[in-house]
Amino acid sequence: MPVMVVGADTPVGEAIIREVIDPDREVRAFVSDPAVGVRLKEAGVKVAVGDVSDASHVSAACLRCHTVVLVCDAGRDGREISFAADATELLGQWAQAVSEAGAKRVIWVANHPVPEAQIPEQATVDSDLSPGEIANQVADLDDAAVL
Repeated sequence: MPVMVVGADTPVGEAIIREVIDPDREVRAFVSDPAVGVRLKEAGVKVAVGDVSDASHVSAACLRCHTVVLVCDAGRDGREISFAADATELLGQWAQAVSEAGAKRVIWVANHPVPEAQIPEQATVDSDLSPGEIANQVADLDDAAVL
């Protein structure tokens, strides 16, 4: 079942990609940095490059994904977010985008409250953990039968 990592060009996002990549799993990445996108494509990841605050682009990239991992640092790390006034608005747009895309499961990576998405299954992984610990928890959640 496809998994999408929004913010895959953050250190945490890259760690998650490394952990979940598997020949039997379709892995997708949404990045703002085209150079990271090239590197991920070379590793076999399907990549969408764009502004993480463009909800329609994020939604389109998440179509037919079972799990969407939302790395909240991608909205707070100083990158351009042209379609949102601030990180809080961005997170609300992400929640709506993954709902519209029909994802079944969303995993937020955050150390703060996140909006509720209209998704059957949701979980949050603490972004204060090390990238490796976060990646392990995300992979375990993605592999779980139910959250």
